[in-house]
Amino acid sequence: MSDPIVVGVDGSQSALTAVRWAAEEAARHRVPLALVHAYLVPERGYPDVVVSSGQVREAFEEQGRQWLETAAASVRDLVPDVRTSVVAAQPAAAMIAASEGARLVVLGSRGLGGFLGLVVGSVAVAVATHGRSPLVVVRGPYPATGPVVLGVDGSPAGEAAIGQAFEAASVRGAPLTALLAWTPLLAGTPYADKVRVHWAEVEEQQRQLLAQRLAGWQEEYPDVVVDRRVVRERATKALIDASRGAQLLVVGSRGRGGFAGLLLGSTSQALVHHASCPLVVVRPDRSAD
Repeated sequence: MSDPIVVGVDGSQSALTAVRWAAEEAARHRVPLALVHAYLVPERGYPDVVVSSGQVREAFEEQGRQWLETAAASVRDLVPDVRTSVVAAQPAAAMIAASEGARLVVLGSRGLGGFLGLVVGSVAVAVATHGRSPLVVVRGPYPATGPVVLGVDGSPAGEAAIGQAFEAASVRGAPLTALLAWTPLLAGTPYADKVRVHWAEVEEQQRQLLAQRLAGWQEEYPDVVVDRRVVRERATKALIDASRGAQLLVVGSRGRGGFAGLLLGSTSQALVHHASCPLVVVRPDRSAD
């Protein structure tokens, strides 16, 4: 595959860290690297008598080109094919458009300029929800060793995340930790002590579910050593704990059970802010849509 890895660039140190991570990934897969800067000219905030909207646009484009060149120069030792583009568009829309035909879309965990509030606001959620490729949020400095951690939620939509994780572990020569976190349905409610549950049986069902979701993938990637873990814990805490010492955390964009609403609620915010390694959010295959 020659689909490029696309990175959002805004002049921040976080973006440069994301560019470096993406360049290393592009080198592994021998694919181009595409750096994108998106901006919007503010409708107000400058005196028209002193400066025109055309001059403001030119200034924005020039600043964007400078940031892109700085970022490109920092990774040309890794990737010979580095492409740059400045786009006059809302950042989320620009990255969603760039995701069409991309291998990955990569963003830093903090931003400046056009990508201000990239992760804590609506942009990352929009890209993860509507983008056509996996989204990577890079927290830096990122670890270069350790396992690839996969969050398994038991949903058919999570199949794409499983494939992504196995491929990532194989190309890195890293072990894979497949984690399924579950919590009792009534945990934390007044009814928890009123219902008798055979926890050993429930946990065995979860182990069988994990085995079913991984079935076939280990045969396709025989070089990947898999550590299967089933834990009775909330998904957020289990994933954050597992990310410590990992080089990559891979989850699906939709889930059920412990991972339900992953990108629409507090779980995604917790992973973005507290995961100790780059986070990969994988959308379902188009056929699943």
